[in-house]
Amino acid sequence: MSYQSNPEIELPGFRFHPTEEELLEFYLRNIVYGKMLSSDVIGFLNIYHHDPWDLPGLSKIGEREWYFFVPIDRKHGKGGRPNRTTKNGFWKATGSDRKIVSVSDQKKMIGFKRTLVFYKGRAQRGCKTDWVMNEYRLPDATLPKDIVMCKIYRKATSLKVLEQRAAMEEELKNTSLPSSSSFSSMDTISFCTPKQDLVVFKKEEEEEAMVKEKRSDGIAKEQKKISSASLQLPLGNENMGQLQIPKMLTDWTQDQFWAQLNSPWFQNLTPYVAIILNF
Repeated sequence: MSYQSNPEIELPGFRFHPTEEELLEFYLRNIVYGKMLSSDVIGFLNIYHHDPWDLPGLSKIGEREWYFFVPIDRKHGKGGRPNRTTKNGFWKATGSDRKIVSVSDQKKMIGFKRTLVFYKGRAQRGCKTDWVMNEYRLPDATLPKDIVMCKIYRKATSLKVLEQRAAMEEELKNTSLPSSSSFSSMDTISFCTPKQDLVVFKKEEEEEAMVKEKRSDGIAKEQKKISSASLQLPLGNENMGQLQIPKMLTDWTQDQFWAQLNSPWFQNLTPYVAIILNF
């Protein structure tokens, strides 16, 4: 597998689309173990010294995908975490590393693949972009050179998403946060309640309190009236009037009704009837 020094110029129609197995087993392994390639298709570059939109012009080959051999720059020397920050942002890994196996032998692992996305700004406040990187590395425990293979490309984004993103960026530019001096007085903050409104609210509260007081007084007066109108028993040694009960006539013969029924025969029965009634 050999190419000319500048295939894009000397080989019309040439397209560089290697498989993942070719990237790991041929290109990366030969570079890591010091074997010179017959063609200079992929160049060396520390991509973290550049922003992703500058990388296409620094690549030796590629139209929509750009490849680089990248020396790993670690924060705290050998064994530390790789430093993936650039001047205007940082690369952030998404998910875990994926194992890559050989097509001819599914049991043979030939390397790992890590996917990263570029964010503008700094950590915790970064803005996600559509720049993506696939980082390939060999599975060997010890390597003579700490080098990885990186493929850079832009994720396909619909026109609608691009328009929304542009509108959001424009809105962020036009939005200005208040300075620290503006917070010295509460009257200068937009979300502060004006003094006029406070006075109005205070008056409304006082009127409401007066209405409640009047209602409570009215209820108390009504209860007092009801209690005064209720039956009151005499207290102390006050004399109570005697209950007048009509006396029953002992001589029932004097009643007008019975007088009409008066007869000699009935008069003979009168003493007996009186005895019975008086009994």
